[in-house]
This record gives sequence, structure tokens and C-alpha cells, in this order.
Amino acid sequence: MPIIRQGSLFGLQELFDLEPTHRFDAIFSTIDLDPIVAVLSKKSRYGPPIQLNYAAMIYSLVARITERIPTIKDLVKRLKHDFIFRLECGFLVSDEVPSEAAYSRMIAKITERNIIEKIQETILLDAILDGFINDTTIAIDATHIEARDQAKVQEKETSSQPKKRGRKTKEERAKWLEDQAKNETELTLYEKKIEDQLPASLEDLRVLMPIDPKWGIKKNSEGKNVFWFGYKGHLAVGTKSQYILQSIFSSGNLNDGKAAIPLLKGIQQRLAKLEIKYVTMDAGYDYPAIYQQVYNMGAHSVIAYNKRNEPEPEGFDQHFAPTCVREYSYRYDSYDAKYETLKYSRPKECKECPLSNDSLCQKVYKVKIINDLRRYNAPARGSLSWKGIYKQRTAVERVIGYLKEYFQLNNVRYRTGKKAKFHFDLIVLIYNAAKLALDRINQQLQQLAA
Repeated sequence: MPIIRQGSLFGLQELFDLEPTHRFDAIFSTIDLDPIVAVLSKKSRYGPPIQLNYAAMIYSLVARITERIPTIKDLVKRLKHDFIFRLECGFLVSDEVPSEAAYSRMIAKITERNIIEKIQETILLDAILDGFINDTTIAIDATHIEARDQAKVQEKETSSQPKKRGRKTKEERAKWLEDQAKNETELTLYEKKIEDQLPASLEDLRVLMPIDPKWGIKKNSEGKNVFWFGYKGHLAVGTKSQYILQSIFSSGNLNDGKAAIPLLKGIQQRLAKLEIKYVTMDAGYDYPAIYQQVYNMGAHSVIAYNKRNEPEPEGFDQHFAPTCVREYSYRYDSYDAKYETLKYSRPKECKECPLSNDSLCQKVYKVKIINDLRRYNAPARGSLSWKGIYKQRTAVERVIGYLKEYFQLNNVRYRTGKKAKFHFDLIVLIYNAAKLALDRINQQLQQLAA
């Protein structure tokens, strides 16, 4: 292949700068379409024959993302007027160009099953077997995705009866408590607390995820609230390889923290070959249940602390390291994996302290992380090791930038949540396929250079 003759290692930009034929060949070679074709093919020999080339139609959807073609309508026009592009997508000379309705019907069939997710898993397993994914640290974050349609104007509800003032009677309070208990039982899994996700299965967490467009809110870099109507994309990315290891599509109003446990369970069950040591997230994921899930995986949490109306801890500094009598912080020394214990050493200021030989001043301070998984991590909060791992969280932000710049993540052209989820899943699939194609090209370049 001519692309292998390049003299330097490829990056994502270099892949998109290649000729379409070479780019398509590299990406298409990593995607196994057999599961999709099996679903779309006839189940019986009776009935009219299938006249559509479904494999070529899927490849053309992949080409639409990589070629930045905005709509299916524009894709059909390109296929009709660009004979070379039609052949590059896999259509035969005798094949008719599918209509927009044909694409819509095909996408509707694919969205009924989680076929795209299965193909994503196949690509990730291939990358693991080839040695391209060997991450020990993963980063999790979310990004907003605007819907195509605008939100419907909701009429304000007017209460006919004024609210009764004063204290409730015993009968009214008993009825109110009964109604509250009834409402609790009727809540969905994602309307309940995050702690309720821990015993839930991965299948339930995936199936019950809300995907309808809703109003979302977030704070921008200036600390001001930004609103949008649409969805959220939640990603778990390998900080070294920058593959998307797990992804979830949700409504825009879903709390970011409620998608963390499904992502972590997906990595634990679907990518069990990976030995994950650290999971890093920002302060939006600072919930005890998330720390517990990371601990259940045998990994350590590196999550920014989000102070919630908590008093200052006495005898500890802002990173929960113990302090001496003169309020100098102990230094993080090491972590004992056998006993799950953090070891802190005496502060350097204690060398000249007159209380250094007093019984009030300990030389070594040890604490078990299991006592409070939220406050005590390995490595300890505030240490250089902890800060170094937390900086790797920028990998997921970089991947989100790639998806929006190169893969049309902000260009949702579908009206329903199911088809918008198909668009998101397809983009994640194409991104991982492009990464695998790049890694294989670079591996061949290195072998030729050797």
C-alpha cells in the first residue's frame, strides 16, 4: 500500500490528509460487518430478493463521517454524481444508489439491536490482542450534544387550590409519608441515588439509560451556567492509547456521576484482560458509590474532591493528611497494598521542633483507605504521584475534541433518541477503527524502518 511508504509515524490529522481510497481501505479493514449484514439479510428464502448492498451502505455511512458530509441527502447526491466515491464505498457498477428512505429503514433495523456496540467490542479486543491497548489508567468525562429539534414549550401548571399553611396534622403527615414511599418505589434506576446502581447488572444499567432529548445545564470556564437541549456522551478513555474503552449515550439532564458506574462495569466485564490500576475523573464524579465501584474493580480512584458543606477536618490538612501539634502536614511516604494502608512520615519542620521527642508527635502515621475511600486514595491526595495521574485526565478531553472536530459529534441529524444514539455509537466505532488503522500503519512503518 502506498500509505506504508511514508517516512514518519502517522497521526489522526495525517490519516485524514490521505487520499480517500487509502483512508477508506485503512478504516474499512478494521470493521467487521458480519453482525450487521446478518441482521439485515433475509431470514427466509421466500419473498422478493434483496436488491440493496447493505455492506456498501454501512461503509458509505462511515465515509460520510470521515468525509464530513453533513446529511444523508448529501450522501445520496455524492453517490449519484461521484462514480469513484461510489466504488470506494463498495458499491458495484450494477448496484442502484439507495434512497434516503432505504437508509432510514436500514438504520431503524440496526437501532433495534445493540449491533454497533458488539462491533465496538470486537475492535477493542483486536487492539488488545495486537498490543495497542495496554492502559493501566483510564479517564472518564462527559460532553454535551445538541439535538436537532428545539424543545417543546411547556405550559406552566397552575394550582387551583392554594397551599395550606402551617404544620401537617398526624393524618396528613402519615398520608404524605405513604405517598413519598410509593413514589420511591416507582422511581426508575436512574432517578434513584447512585448507590442503587452498585448491585444492578450491566445489562439493566445499559437498557434503562434514558436517551430522550432533555434540557441540560453546565458551567463554562467563566463559571456561568450554559443550557442546551439534547443529549450527553459519556466516555471512558485509555490515557495512554487514547482508545474509547466504553461509551454511553444519555439524555442531557442526566447527572455525569450516574454514568460512571455503568462505564466502569462495562470495562470490568467486557474488557477483563485490561489490568486497570487507576481511574481519574473531575470533581463532578465525587460520590462515595463511584469510589466503591472502583475499589471493587481492584483499582484506585484519582478524583478531585468536591467539598459539600463539610466542616474543616480537625487534625488534618486540606488533602486529609494528618498534621502535627504545630499543624504541619505529614508527608505521604508509601502505600502498602497488602494491608491497604497509606503511610505518612513526620514533616521536615519537625527536625528543629522542641516537641520532636514528645509523645504527642508521631514519627509515622498510617491509615487504611477502606476507612474512607472518598478521602484516602493510593497514592494519597495532594502528593506528586496523585497530581501526575490526575493530569492524565486531559486524554479524555482530547478525545472529545477529536470527536467534535473530525467525526461530526455536534452534527446530530436524527429526530429520535434511538437514532441519535446510533449516530453517537457509529462515531465512537469509527474513531476506534481509525485509531486501530493508524496503529497498524505505524507498526508496519516501524517494521520497515527496522
